[in-house]
Amino acid sequence: MRFESIKSDVTVIGGGLSGVCAAVAAARNGKSVALVQNRPVLGGNSSSEIRVWVVGATGHGVNRYARETGIMGEMFLKNQYVNPEGNPYLWDMVVLETVRAEPNIRLFLNTDVHEIEANGPADSREIAAVTGWMMGSERRIRFESPVFMDCTGDGLIGFLAGAKYRIGREARSEYGEKWAPEEADGLTLGSTLLFYTKEAERPVKYIPPSFAKDITKTPIPMKRVLKSGDSGCHYWWIEWGGEIDTLHDNERIRDELWSVIYGIWDYIKNSGNFDAERATLEWVGSVPGKREYRRFIGDYVLTQNDIEAQTTFDDCVTFGGWSIDLHHKEGMYANTNKSMHYQSDGIFQVPYRTMYSVNVNNLLFAGRNISATHIAFGATRVMGTCATIGEAAGTAAALCVEHGVTPRELYRDHLKELQRALLWQDASVIGLKHDGAGDLAARAKATASGHAETIRIESPDEPYRLDSDIGMLVPADPGIEGIEILLDADQATTLEAELWTTGRPENYIPVELVAKASVPVHPGERQWVSIRLPWRPAETQNAFVVIRENAGVRLYLSHKPWSGVLSFVREKSLNAARGLEGLDPNQPTVQWSMRRSVRKPFCMRLLGTTGAYLPSKATDGYLRPYGGPHMWSADAAGGEAWLSLKWEEPIEAGEVHLTFNDDVNEDLINLHHHRTPFEAIPELVKRYRIEIRRDDRWVVVAETDDNRQRKRVHAFAQPLRTDEMRIVCLETNGHSQFEIAAVQIR
Repeated sequence: MRFESIKSDVTVIGGGLSGVCAAVAAARNGKSVALVQNRPVLGGNSSSEIRVWVVGATGHGVNRYARETGIMGEMFLKNQYVNPEGNPYLWDMVVLETVRAEPNIRLFLNTDVHEIEANGPADSREIAAVTGWMMGSERRIRFESPVFMDCTGDGLIGFLAGAKYRIGREARSEYGEKWAPEEADGLTLGSTLLFYTKEAERPVKYIPPSFAKDITKTPIPMKRVLKSGDSGCHYWWIEWGGEIDTLHDNERIRDELWSVIYGIWDYIKNSGNFDAERATLEWVGSVPGKREYRRFIGDYVLTQNDIEAQTTFDDCVTFGGWSIDLHHKEGMYANTNKSMHYQSDGIFQVPYRTMYSVNVNNLLFAGRNISATHIAFGATRVMGTCATIGEAAGTAAALCVEHGVTPRELYRDHLKELQRALLWQDASVIGLKHDGAGDLAARAKATASGHAETIRIESPDEPYRLDSDIGMLVPADPGIEGIEILLDADQATTLEAELWTTGRPENYIPVELVAKASVPVHPGERQWVSIRLPWRPAETQNAFVVIRENAGVRLYLSHKPWSGVLSFVREKSLNAARGLEGLDPNQPTVQWSMRRSVRKPFCMRLLGTTGAYLPSKATDGYLRPYGGPHMWSADAAGGEAWLSLKWEEPIEAGEVHLTFNDDVNEDLINLHHHRTPFEAIPELVKRYRIEIRRDDRWVVVAETDDNRQRKRVHAFAQPLRTDEMRIVCLETNGHSQFEIAAVQIR
């Protein structure tokens, strides 16, 4: 047996997506990191061992402009390009490469930590070291650092260190949550095993194992959707164990799930009810995907009320957007296939105080074990959100080491520095504006070769019968006069239109009526109808234009998306697309759907001009849409356009941070749930160069020919002294506009 001792600045235990993002964030902030994972692969529930698809704040496309950025966003975009078919083994490699690219990380796979050295009284503990056993190598490794992160999901490290935690459901009286039970109990969400199938070249028989369950004696055939071609994510509902102990009864749960999987396959293959003669099993999971166990107690406990109200926090460090999604305690044996869902009016903030222990002074946590009630956990538990929590907590861990403070002291004395660091990283943060500290670009005057002054979507690629209300989101910057709509009319009619506010800058639903108009329409095809809806709000924001149902009218959808403009169809009944079952169709975010209009805006012209795409938008401190698109946009038809920054006095630039628009409204996925028709986001600038003004001529200091990422950092060995810099855009990945969300320089 070999005994080893590893000292680092930060020790991260748990290599799921939250642990990976925590480790990478701490490493990129200059700290040495030990990342310890008890499995042979990284990725946790998303890995090839378990194969749960990564969902997050987009809510499967329910929320707008909600896809994760930062480290999770990088992995989404890379996977989209190298793994468009969603191969789970290639996803493993995307995650592994993300970690291995960081020289500050030492990775320890197959290393199970189960010993803790901690001291101090119960209300003020401190972890000194943890020890793990590396399976297959007979190595016993002790990890020592000033800061520890529990990203284990189950919360083993915090538990062994004496951190306060909860399991199960809180009583309604504790936090006033309407979905909470009258009395607290130990019920949790269950665990799931998934399976894959494939078509063989010849008929394949199936003889079930002796332990396969006869599912005809259960509610499954009557209450669940079974299809011979389904696999993987379609069977998320093969869930069990919420009424027992999902940790200590893990093996029992796995055996029960196996019995049902092999029983389901017996039913599909041998009942005669399915066309499955050539279908065969390709893969069956052996590691249950666990949803819930311990939740630690932090200085703040996130509640159902926070998610419903979209509470604004001074220590917001990331956001979520998945519905409050709670499954029945009986899991797959429940007599209904509907989960409990609540979809808020938009994304919700997650505060930093939920990410550190209330009583273990040097412990942070990230993932499904953060400080949240059982009800709120129903929305924060999904992996995309866990990953962004990991980046926020990992950045905080690095700053704790930097300043020699505890996580609580970081909140008290260095919160703005934490938020500023996250903005420099392009992490998933909403509603925060970079204050300009340390950013040379914020002091410059921004000009450009040109910018989009009007919004004109004129390519009629697909007719659309106006058989339900439709909506169009447009920027009111600084206001709007109205719109023109391209339409056909079968006969003389009247078009009813309304203009609404969205209520909050992060929301994309009609909230308050501002103006109405009725416009006569004559019979005819391809006619532009002008609708006056004047509005000049006190501050720049989005406007939601509603065109009321009129069966005698056809509008047109364009297949050329326009950044900052969204189109919606008001669903008359629930969009029952699989993966969205159970959502309330009366909730505005569900009712106003983009299912039929993603990347297909209605043909329209905004009357007058807009300031939404001025060069100054690239230095206004916002990195993603928030009450407007917040980006510079210029026509790409000429093959070249530039954005320039000029200073009154020369500056010295050591790093140039470019954040390109990657359409965070596009819902990406890592595995097989769905795929996009493109391998790189079309809006991304593909070719560009950076130039500085020197001796009255432009000198190229950096250039890129094949960009597929949102965030690019150009660091220079020697600072560049100049009084003017410009980014020259040469080609996109398919979009009609050059778009830059932010330029930051330090």
